[in-house]
Amino acid sequence: MSRYQALAERFGTPLYVYDLDELDAARQALFDTLPEEFTLFYALKANPHPGLVRALREGEGRHCRPEISSTGELEAAVAAGFRGKDCLYTGPGKTPGELDEAIGLGVRLFSTDSVSDVRHVAEAARTNGVTANCLLRVNSASASATSSIRMTGTPSQFGFDSETLAEVLPTLREIDGISIAGMHFFPLSNAKDEASLIGEFQHTIELAARLQCELDLPLRFLDIGGGFTVPYAVPGDRGAYPELRGALEAALDTHFPRWRTEGPEIACESGRYLVGASGTLITRVSNVKVSRGRKFVILDAGINTFGGMSGLGRLLPVAVGVEPGETVESASLVGPLCTPGDILGREIDLPVLAPGDLVTIPNAGAYGPTASLLMFLGRPAPTEVIVRGEEVLSVSRIEHHRAYRPLDDSVPASTAGATR
Repeated sequence: MSRYQALAERFGTPLYVYDLDELDAARQALFDTLPEEFTLFYALKANPHPGLVRALREGEGRHCRPEISSTGELEAAVAAGFRGKDCLYTGPGKTPGELDEAIGLGVRLFSTDSVSDVRHVAEAARTNGVTANCLLRVNSASASATSSIRMTGTPSQFGFDSETLAEVLPTLREIDGISIAGMHFFPLSNAKDEASLIGEFQHTIELAARLQCELDLPLRFLDIGGGFTVPYAVPGDRGAYPELRGALEAALDTHFPRWRTEGPEIACESGRYLVGASGTLITRVSNVKVSRGRKFVILDAGINTFGGMSGLGRLLPVAVGVEPGETVESASLVGPLCTPGDILGREIDLPVLAPGDLVTIPNAGAYGPTASLLMFLGRPAPTEVIVRGEEVLSVSRIEHHRAYRPLDDSVPASTAGATR
């Protein structure tokens, strides 16, 4: 019996298995790729499981800091042993309640996307009697890479348009309760290749230096974003970046010649690269049917378990490994949900499968349960197991339930239903 078969028999399916040895290897590989002076943030949106977040804080070698976009992710970071002051809080729609909670828990570094966003951070900081550090997220008017997932150069809810910074800076400088600490860029995600990534970073560093000079913009901290890649739900290896460290050092030496000794502090961020290859999804075949000449393999895991972000057109289809000499057929891999949209892979190569067989989907450690339609149709969440080698370190499952609260007696009965 294989390792995954044994875990499936023990814990049932659908089942996520996260391997901390692979996570450690990914973290070490990324730190080896970056200049020694760099700070590395882990974007919890990729996978907020506290066991994985804790592993990125502990262990040998250099450690990551958390990049969060909600108080729920802040809770996960704290549960993993981080402090609020370790976090970078991002996102264009921070609410007053979220900001008050985050600042109360010690968060002091925020990436901001607009004048009103800065004002909201400042108001929460003043209420708590502190000063918050704001990075101005910059939406560059141009870009280097033409492939990958573009995150800049177009109208966006993210960031200050670079060409308008000169207009809004006088207003930003007058806002009490915040200190402008630097800039934050995130121009692309999941870079196609190393040349694309290097080109984008070089463009970002040059633009940051130019904005600092032209606008007399404070720059104690510079986050140049990420874009490190790993296959998603298909066999394959993490991206390799043998030329990146030298290219980054050369660009920084050119535009910030004293960056090693006088700053700014330079940061990168990554989500999928750090955790993606650590996860494997194990699912069992529930049924196999043929409809008008097409075969459908129906699993106990669907878009409620994995790939719920497929509507973005970025994540699917999955691919299943096939052993040498194994018979292969074309079929659609679908989930158990009562919707035609529950498709993990359409007309893909699969081994011949029958009800009860296990299917393992590799590189599934990023954008899994919490990026899926987890509550759709009320099916249970998948079990998540963390292992190191052959040792099972933890077993957990997200539980969802509806919490009712008492209605104020003063609320008229005619409106009570609307407030539940």
